[in-house]
Amino acid sequence: MLISTPYLMLATFLIKGWISVIPYIIMIEVTVQNSLTLERMQKMEIRHTSLEELNQVMNIYDHARQYMRQNGNQNQWINGYPDIELITKDIEEMRSYVCVDDGQIEGVFCFTIGIDPTYIKIYEGAWLDDQPYGVVHRIASASHKKGVASFCLEWCLEQCNNIRIDTHEDNYVMHNLLLKNGYQRCGIIYLESGAPRVAYQKNAAL
Repeated sequence: MLISTPYLMLATFLIKGWISVIPYIIMIEVTVQNSLTLERMQKMEIRHTSLEELNQVMNIYDHARQYMRQNGNQNQWINGYPDIELITKDIEEMRSYVCVDDGQIEGVFCFTIGIDPTYIKIYEGAWLDDQPYGVVHRIASASHKKGVASFCLEWCLEQCNNIRIDTHEDNYVMHNLLLKNGYQRCGIIYLESGAPRVAYQKNAAL
């Protein structure tokens, strides 16, 4: 059956009109999703870790190790690192922090301001500056929500606008996270064990 010209023209007009609207619908959907994500992140808070939360924190670190293995990182956080003694010390010395959302711990990290002995020397590159800095170590997420690690990094930057951090060469997830958050790859540092790590820095004043 042949379609008359007027009906064909109407169908063509409607199809073209619908196609032209699709990008705006997608844009609205993305905007709504971003707004919801921002709203959820604004509800999160950072505070010191308590000893009563030690088991919850260790479970998050266990999850992080498993996640590393599943994503091609076989050589970082081996032999039970970070162990319960180290995290207990972090808590007692008030350098362990948790990211809490609706009463649930979603992330954990160690944050200090001051000189890190392993950052005194850097190889195959240079730090961005010699200004005082904060240091982030042992950051991990429970993976229940998106944006937890970025929220933690942003909080650290609010406490000290110059942050240094390091990660394993094989930790592609962390590399991407740091680059996404504006950190610059500076070179190689060596841990006390002699193991190399890739060093990053972000100075909000630069």
